[in-house]
Amino acid sequence: MSIPVPVYEARNVQVIRGGSLILNVPTLTVADGEILSLIGPNGAGKSTLLQTLAALIKPSRGEVFFRGRKIGTEIPPLAYRRRLAMILQEPLLFDTTVYNNVASGLKLRGMKKHEAEPIVVRSLERFGIAHLMDRSARNLSGGEARRASIARAFATDPEVLLLDEPFSALDPIIREALIEDLERVLRETRITTIFVTHDRQEALRLSSRLGVMKGGEILQEGSPEEILNRPVNEFIASLVGVETILTAEVVRRGPGTFISSVSGQEIEAAGDRDPGDQVVLCIRPENIALSSADSGTTTRTKNTFLGRIQKITPMWLHKRVQLDCGFPVVAYVTNQSLTTTSLREGMEVTISFSPESVSVIPNSTTTKPGSK
Repeated sequence: MSIPVPVYEARNVQVIRGGSLILNVPTLTVADGEILSLIGPNGAGKSTLLQTLAALIKPSRGEVFFRGRKIGTEIPPLAYRRRLAMILQEPLLFDTTVYNNVASGLKLRGMKKHEAEPIVVRSLERFGIAHLMDRSARNLSGGEARRASIARAFATDPEVLLLDEPFSALDPIIREALIEDLERVLRETRITTIFVTHDRQEALRLSSRLGVMKGGEILQEGSPEEILNRPVNEFIASLVGVETILTAEVVRRGPGTFISSVSGQEIEAAGDRDPGDQVVLCIRPENIALSSADSGTTTRTKNTFLGRIQKITPMWLHKRVQLDCGFPVVAYVTNQSLTTTSLREGMEVTISFSPESVSVIPNSTTTKPGSK
């Protein structure tokens, strides 16, 4: 059985500007039909990598292959770019009608007007802007302009879609509606997509795989579930929403679990670690349960602790609860739960979480175990 040729394969790709290495990707492959999101802070190298894959930036070193052919020698950059569509942060529409904008890519490819018309109309309908086809692009709202830009990209039936922060600067309602439409169309078309974003919620929603970048490097690749629940370092843990990060020392092993000490208290985690190992424990806020403390509460149950609420912060559909359990903890509770349990700042509560919900990162530092 033959192994499918990846759509993209990058080998030892580096980009150097002003004597500084701004992109360093030893290897990267993207499979046919995959949606890969590149996430990371500003300056992480996400857009530089995207532009390198688009042949807009020539690597200082290394090679990029498209369907097994080296871009720049075996396939000319211009011929290659005609097989993809790229959507940037700004819509970059022409000063003409919405219809003509969406038809522009087909016209450049030499398609006749009567052939292009049903394709353009279909793309306009897909993104809910068929009623705007005769409107001038300069009279569109921000959301309408983004829809026109995306409709133009899909009208060319690209083999690859490259997205660079396409939802930036949109208000939440318009953003949500556009993401929902894009999600639907990507599911229908199965176009190979690489999506640059700093918004982890967008990335998690749209992606089959994530790549986390920092300093021009990809620090971790994997499924959204893997990145969320098994980050390889503290930076990635924080980036994907882990808010309880604790340094600890393993004190003993159990059957399939181990016990570690944090500020004099014991936390059990799934896995295999040896006594004396220094580890970092990561617990997502949504995996921590809160309940009112009572006089009969003990801390003998696995990963159950008494704590005091220090601060409650509104966060749209839920509340962020900061607690002191002898070590700092952050939990999320729904607005309804907060009301029914009468949680308030200064209140003593019980927190609990399962050993399986604790992600474990090796800690090579020699600092004294404790909270960070």
